[in-house]
Amino acid sequence: MSQKTPQNDNHAPSELDDGALEEVKTEQEADVDGKDAMDVLKRDLQEMEEKAKDHWDQFVRAQAELDNLRKRTERDLANAHKYALEKFANELLPVKDSLEMGLNAAEGGEGEANIREGVELTLRMFNKVLTKFGIEEVDPAGERFDPERHQAMTMQPSDEHPPNTVLEVMQKGYVLNDRLLRPAMVVVSKASG
Repeated sequence: MSQKTPQNDNHAPSELDDGALEEVKTEQEADVDGKDAMDVLKRDLQEMEEKAKDHWDQFVRAQAELDNLRKRTERDLANAHKYALEKFANELLPVKDSLEMGLNAAEGGEGEANIREGVELTLRMFNKVLTKFGIEEVDPAGERFDPERHQAMTMQPSDEHPPNTVLEVMQKGYVLNDRLLRPAMVVVSKASG
């Protein structure tokens, strides 16, 4: 039997001790690195949660603002529809007053000239109101027939006028800011024979 020399025994454990020591150091470093990594991850998670909360709050506020804007727009639109003619109606009230005064004058037996003058004045007032709001007359007598703005009621042969000329206006038409409200009802010329 051979005996092991203490030197061999000392040498082998010392190699193991160095390797084991190195392993223990690596494990400790890994634990420290792992703890640092966990701390970093926890800190990152907390930051992300705070950002998510801030973004959620911003989203909720934006939704509330949009909802308020939608409600305000609906209310404004409803009021616009409801009171769209308010200015127009206020401008027409003096015309109505003038017509009522004319009727009262006619009942009082005042002269025909006064009544005519009152009606002419009322008509001028009414025309001013229409013009103020962009309503214009379409009185196409003598013009070429335009099916976009005129409605032909009948045709008459004419030697004096070229075909498709408006000979007579039976009822004036009206446009509102270049949009046709009512076409003019007209008599149109056609070639004779």
